[in-house]
Amino acid sequence: MFSHNKRLQYTVRVAEPNPALASLLLEQFGGPDGELAAAMRYFTQGLAEEDPGRKDLLLDIATEELSHLEVIGSIVAMLNKGAKGDLAEAALEEAELYKSLTAGGNSHTQSILYGGGPALTNSSGVPWTAAYIDSRGDPTCDLRSNIAAESRAKIIYERLIAITDDPGIKDALGFLMTREIAHQKSFEKALYSIADNFPPGRLAGVAPYDSLYVNASTGPGDTQGPWNSGPEWETTDESDMTRSADGGEGTAEVKLPADQMKTVEAMMLRTASDPNSDPLTGADLGAGAVIDD
Repeated sequence: MFSHNKRLQYTVRVAEPNPALASLLLEQFGGPDGELAAAMRYFTQGLAEEDPGRKDLLLDIATEELSHLEVIGSIVAMLNKGAKGDLAEAALEEAELYKSLTAGGNSHTQSILYGGGPALTNSSGVPWTAAYIDSRGDPTCDLRSNIAAESRAKIIYERLIAITDDPGIKDALGFLMTREIAHQKSFEKALYSIADNFPPGRLAGVAPYDSLYVNASTGPGDTQGPWNSGPEWETTDESDMTRSADGGEGTAEVKLPADQMKTVEAMMLRTASDPNSDPLTGADLGAGAVIDD
Protein backbone atom coordinates (compact mmCIF):
# COMPACT_ATOMS: atom_id res chain seq x y z
CA MET A 1 0.00 0.00 0.00
CA PHE A 2 1.34 3.43 -0.94
CA SER A 3 0.77 6.80 0.65
CA HIS A 4 1.77 9.97 -1.17
CA ASN A 5 3.60 12.60 0.86
CA LYS A 6 2.86 15.91 -0.86
CA ARG A 7 6.32 17.29 -0.04
CA LEU A 8 8.87 16.65 -2.76
CA GLN A 9 11.95 14.73 -1.67
CA TYR A 10 13.96 17.77 -2.78
CA THR A 11 12.73 21.34 -3.23
CA VAL A 12 12.34 22.52 -6.82
CA ARG A 13 13.27 26.14 -7.54
CA VAL A 14 13.13 27.23 -11.18
CA ALA A 15 14.29 30.75 -12.04
CA GLU A 16 12.41 31.16 -15.32
CA PRO A 17 10.49 29.12 -17.91
CA ASN A 18 12.56 27.33 -20.54
CA PRO A 19 10.62 24.84 -22.72
CA ALA A 20 13.75 23.75 -24.60
CA LEU A 21 15.50 22.79 -21.37
CA ALA A 22 12.32 21.02 -20.25
CA SER A 23 12.51 18.81 -23.33
CA LEU A 24 16.10 17.84 -22.56
CA LEU A 25 15.24 17.04 -18.95
CA LEU A 26 12.60 14.56 -20.16
CA GLU A 27 15.51 12.20 -20.79
CA GLN A 28 15.47 11.50 -17.06
CA PHE A 29 11.66 11.35 -16.89
CA GLY A 30 10.72 8.92 -19.65
CA GLY A 31 14.06 7.92 -21.15
CA PRO A 32 15.88 4.56 -20.96
CA ASP A 33 18.06 5.67 -18.06
CA GLY A 34 15.38 7.82 -16.43
CA GLU A 35 13.59 7.58 -13.12
CA LEU A 36 10.51 5.71 -14.34
CA ALA A 37 12.64 3.00 -15.94
CA ALA A 38 14.65 2.66 -12.73
CA ALA A 39 11.53 2.43 -10.56
CA MET A 40 9.95 -0.24 -12.76
CA ARG A 41 13.20 -2.20 -13.01
CA TYR A 42 13.64 -2.39 -9.25
CA PHE A 43 9.94 -2.95 -8.45
CA THR A 44 9.71 -5.96 -10.75
CA GLN A 45 12.97 -7.35 -9.43
CA GLY A 46 11.92 -6.80 -5.83
CA LEU A 47 8.53 -8.46 -6.23
CA ALA A 48 10.20 -11.64 -7.51
CA GLU A 49 13.14 -11.60 -5.07
CA GLU A 50 13.34 -14.48 -2.56
CA ASP A 51 16.06 -13.01 -0.35
CA PRO A 52 14.42 -10.71 2.27
CA GLY A 53 17.37 -8.31 2.39
CA ARG A 54 17.52 -7.78 -1.37
CA LYS A 55 13.72 -7.56 -1.59
CA ASP A 56 13.72 -4.76 0.99
CA LEU A 57 16.58 -2.96 -0.78
CA LEU A 58 14.98 -3.17 -4.21
CA LEU A 59 11.53 -2.02 -3.10
CA ASP A 60 13.01 0.83 -1.04
CA ILE A 61 15.06 2.13 -3.98
CA ALA A 62 12.17 1.58 -6.41
CA THR A 63 9.93 3.73 -4.23
CA GLU A 64 12.57 6.43 -3.96
CA GLU A 65 12.94 6.43 -7.74
CA LEU A 66 9.25 7.35 -7.98
CA SER A 67 9.95 10.33 -5.73
CA HIS A 68 12.76 11.29 -8.12
CA LEU A 69 10.32 10.97 -11.01
CA GLU A 70 8.15 13.47 -9.16
CA VAL A 71 11.08 15.87 -8.72
CA ILE A 72 12.21 15.79 -12.34
CA GLY A 73 8.61 15.97 -13.56
CA SER A 74 7.98 19.01 -11.38
CA ILE A 75 11.03 20.75 -12.86
CA VAL A 76 9.76 20.02 -16.38
CA ALA A 77 6.30 21.34 -15.50
CA MET A 78 7.75 24.55 -14.04
CA LEU A 79 9.98 25.10 -17.07
CA ASN A 80 6.92 24.72 -19.33
CA LYS A 81 4.51 26.69 -17.18
CA GLY A 82 4.81 30.02 -18.99
CA ALA A 83 4.51 28.49 -22.43
CA LYS A 84 1.59 26.38 -21.24
CA GLY A 85 -0.33 29.47 -20.14
CA ASP A 86 0.52 31.42 -23.28
CA LEU A 87 -0.62 28.52 -25.44
CA ALA A 88 -3.83 27.95 -23.53
CA GLU A 89 -4.83 31.60 -23.53
CA ALA A 90 -3.24 32.60 -26.86
CA ALA A 91 -1.50 35.43 -25.02
CA LEU A 92 1.31 35.95 -27.52
CA GLU A 93 1.30 36.98 -31.12
CA GLU A 94 1.48 34.01 -33.46
CA ALA A 95 5.12 34.49 -34.47
CA GLU A 96 6.36 34.95 -30.91
CA LEU A 97 4.34 32.01 -29.65
CA TYR A 98 5.73 29.78 -32.39
CA LYS A 99 9.26 30.97 -31.63
CA SER A 100 8.84 30.19 -27.92
CA LEU A 101 7.52 26.71 -28.61
CA THR A 102 10.25 25.75 -31.08
CA ALA A 103 13.19 27.08 -29.08
CA GLY A 104 14.91 23.71 -29.21
CA GLY A 105 14.55 19.99 -28.66
CA ASN A 106 11.00 18.77 -29.11
CA SER A 107 9.51 21.52 -26.95
CA HIS A 108 6.83 22.23 -29.57
CA THR A 109 5.65 18.62 -29.32
CA GLN A 110 5.54 18.82 -25.53
CA SER A 111 3.53 22.04 -25.67
CA ILE A 112 1.09 21.16 -28.44
CA LEU A 113 0.53 17.47 -27.68
CA TYR A 114 0.92 17.35 -23.91
CA GLY A 115 -0.02 20.91 -22.98
CA GLY A 116 3.34 21.59 -21.35
CA GLY A 117 3.01 18.76 -18.85
CA PRO A 118 5.81 16.23 -18.34
CA ALA A 119 5.32 13.48 -20.91
CA LEU A 120 6.52 9.91 -20.58
CA THR A 121 8.95 10.30 -23.46
CA ASN A 122 12.67 10.78 -23.79
CA SER A 123 14.21 14.07 -24.89
CA SER A 124 13.49 13.26 -28.55
CA GLY A 125 9.81 12.55 -27.93
CA VAL A 126 10.10 8.74 -28.13
CA PRO A 127 7.47 7.18 -25.81
CA TRP A 128 8.59 5.28 -22.75
CA THR A 129 8.61 1.51 -23.21
CA ALA A 130 8.87 -1.51 -20.94
CA ALA A 131 11.60 -2.70 -23.31
CA TYR A 132 13.91 -0.48 -21.24
CA ILE A 133 13.62 -3.01 -18.40
CA ASP A 134 16.38 -5.61 -18.81
CA SER A 135 15.91 -7.78 -15.71
CA ARG A 136 16.72 -11.49 -16.05
CA GLY A 137 15.59 -12.89 -12.70
CA ASP A 138 19.07 -13.79 -11.45
CA PRO A 139 20.31 -11.52 -8.64
CA THR A 140 23.98 -11.49 -9.66
CA CYS A 141 23.01 -10.61 -13.22
CA ASP A 142 20.37 -8.03 -12.29
CA LEU A 143 22.47 -6.31 -9.63
CA ARG A 144 25.26 -5.80 -12.15
CA SER A 145 22.72 -4.37 -14.59
CA ASN A 146 21.39 -2.09 -11.83
CA ILE A 147 24.90 -0.83 -11.09
CA ALA A 148 25.37 -0.02 -14.77
CA ALA A 149 21.94 1.68 -14.94
CA GLU A 150 22.76 3.93 -11.98
CA SER A 151 26.12 4.76 -13.57
CA ARG A 152 24.46 5.73 -16.87
CA ALA A 153 21.87 7.87 -15.10
CA LYS A 154 24.62 9.65 -13.16
CA ILE A 155 26.38 10.57 -16.41
CA ILE A 156 23.15 11.89 -17.95
CA TYR A 157 22.57 14.08 -14.89
CA GLU A 158 26.13 15.42 -15.21
CA ARG A 159 25.43 16.46 -18.79
CA LEU A 160 22.11 18.07 -17.89
CA ILE A 161 23.79 20.04 -15.08
CA ALA A 162 26.35 21.29 -17.59
CA ILE A 163 23.76 22.80 -19.96
CA THR A 164 21.86 25.01 -17.49
CA ASP A 165 22.90 28.05 -15.51
CA ASP A 166 19.75 28.05 -13.36
CA PRO A 167 21.12 27.59 -9.82
CA GLY A 168 17.93 26.01 -8.47
CA ILE A 169 17.81 23.44 -11.26
CA LYS A 170 21.52 22.71 -10.89
CA ASP A 171 20.98 22.16 -7.17
CA ALA A 172 18.08 19.73 -7.65
CA LEU A 173 19.83 17.86 -10.44
CA GLY A 174 22.93 17.59 -8.27
CA PHE A 175 20.82 15.92 -5.57
CA LEU A 176 19.34 13.45 -8.06
CA MET A 177 22.78 12.71 -9.51
CA THR A 178 24.18 12.04 -6.05
CA ARG A 179 21.39 9.63 -5.20
CA GLU A 180 22.43 7.60 -8.25
CA ILE A 181 25.86 7.26 -6.63
CA ALA A 182 24.30 6.11 -3.34
CA HIS A 183 22.14 3.53 -5.11
CA GLN A 184 25.13 2.21 -7.02
CA LYS A 185 26.97 1.71 -3.72
CA SER A 186 24.01 -0.15 -2.24
CA PHE A 187 23.71 -2.43 -5.26
CA GLU A 188 27.44 -3.18 -5.19
CA LYS A 189 27.27 -4.08 -1.50
CA ALA A 190 24.28 -6.34 -2.21
CA LEU A 191 26.13 -8.02 -5.08
CA TYR A 192 29.26 -8.73 -3.05
CA SER A 193 27.21 -9.98 -0.11
CA ILE A 194 26.49 -13.00 -2.32
CA ALA A 195 29.42 -15.33 -1.68
CA ASP A 196 29.57 -16.87 -5.16
CA ASN A 197 28.55 -13.98 -7.38
CA PHE A 198 30.69 -14.72 -10.44
CA PRO A 199 29.98 -15.93 -13.01
CA PRO A 200 26.29 -15.01 -12.95
CA GLY A 201 23.89 -17.92 -12.77
CA ARG A 202 24.26 -21.49 -11.55
CA LEU A 203 26.64 -23.05 -14.07
CA ALA A 204 30.39 -22.55 -14.07
CA GLY A 205 32.20 -21.87 -17.31
CA VAL A 206 33.66 -24.66 -19.42
CA ALA A 207 37.44 -24.90 -19.10
CA PRO A 208 39.65 -23.84 -20.78
CA TYR A 209 37.37 -21.42 -22.62
CA ASP A 210 36.58 -19.42 -19.48
CA SER A 211 40.19 -18.15 -19.33
CA LEU A 212 40.82 -17.81 -23.05
CA TYR A 213 41.47 -14.38 -24.57
CA VAL A 214 40.92 -14.30 -28.32
CA ASN A 215 43.21 -11.76 -29.97
CA ALA A 216 40.93 -11.36 -32.97
CA SER A 217 42.52 -8.21 -34.42
CA THR A 218 45.73 -7.83 -36.40
CA GLY A 219 48.08 -4.96 -37.05
CA PRO A 220 49.58 -2.32 -34.78
CA GLY A 221 47.80 -1.47 -31.54
CA ASP A 222 47.83 -4.83 -29.74
CA THR A 223 48.02 -4.06 -26.04
CA GLN A 224 48.53 -6.27 -23.03
CA GLY A 225 46.94 -5.73 -19.64
CA PRO A 226 45.26 -7.64 -16.85
CA TRP A 227 42.26 -8.16 -19.13
CA ASN A 228 44.20 -10.42 -21.51
CA SER A 229 47.52 -11.44 -19.94
CA GLY A 230 48.80 -12.92 -16.72
CA PRO A 231 48.65 -16.32 -15.04
CA GLU A 232 44.88 -16.73 -15.41
CA TRP A 233 44.80 -16.10 -19.16
CA GLU A 234 45.66 -18.14 -22.21
CA THR A 235 45.85 -15.87 -25.23
CA THR A 236 45.43 -16.95 -28.82
CA ASP A 237 47.61 -15.62 -31.59
CA GLU A 238 47.02 -15.17 -35.30
CA SER A 239 47.99 -18.75 -36.16
CA ASP A 240 45.36 -20.11 -33.76
CA MET A 241 42.62 -18.59 -35.93
CA THR A 242 43.12 -21.36 -38.51
CA ARG A 243 41.52 -24.00 -36.29
CA SER A 244 38.38 -24.29 -34.20
CA ALA A 245 38.59 -23.78 -30.45
CA ASP A 246 37.34 -27.32 -29.80
CA GLY A 247 39.94 -28.91 -32.08
CA GLY A 248 37.29 -30.04 -34.56
CA GLU A 249 37.00 -29.30 -38.26
CA GLY A 250 34.87 -26.22 -37.67
CA THR A 251 31.98 -27.41 -39.81
CA ALA A 252 28.25 -27.54 -39.11
CA GLU A 253 26.80 -31.05 -39.14
CA VAL A 254 23.45 -32.70 -38.48
CA LYS A 255 22.40 -36.37 -38.66
CA LEU A 256 19.31 -36.73 -40.83
CA PRO A 257 17.04 -39.74 -41.31
CA ALA A 258 17.61 -41.52 -44.62
CA ASP A 259 14.42 -40.20 -46.26
CA GLN A 260 15.23 -36.60 -45.37
CA MET A 261 18.81 -36.99 -46.53
CA LYS A 262 17.48 -38.23 -49.88
CA THR A 263 15.28 -35.16 -50.35
CA VAL A 264 18.12 -32.83 -49.34
CA GLU A 265 20.43 -34.46 -51.88
CA ALA A 266 17.73 -34.12 -54.56
CA MET A 267 17.34 -30.43 -53.77
CA MET A 268 21.12 -29.93 -53.90
CA LEU A 269 21.24 -31.60 -57.31
CA ARG A 270 18.32 -29.57 -58.66
CA THR A 271 19.75 -26.25 -57.49
CA ALA A 272 23.43 -26.95 -58.15
CA SER A 273 25.43 -24.13 -59.76
CA ASP A 274 27.60 -24.61 -62.87
CA PRO A 275 31.01 -23.02 -62.26
CA ASN A 276 31.86 -23.29 -65.97
CA SER A 277 28.89 -21.23 -67.19
CA ASP A 278 29.00 -17.50 -67.84
CA PRO A 279 25.43 -16.56 -68.75
CA LEU A 280 24.42 -13.17 -70.10
CA THR A 281 22.60 -11.32 -67.33
CA GLY A 282 20.56 -8.19 -66.94
CA ALA A 283 23.57 -6.49 -65.38
CA ASP A 284 25.57 -7.25 -68.55
CA LEU A 285 22.82 -5.83 -70.74
CA GLY A 286 22.44 -2.75 -68.62
CA ALA A 287 26.17 -2.13 -68.75
CA GLY A 288 26.10 -2.13 -72.54
CA ALA A 289 27.73 -5.49 -73.00
CA VAL A 290 28.67 -6.40 -76.57
CA ILE A 291 26.61 -9.36 -77.84
CA ASP A 292 28.36 -11.55 -80.40
CA ASP A 293 26.34 -12.71 -83.39
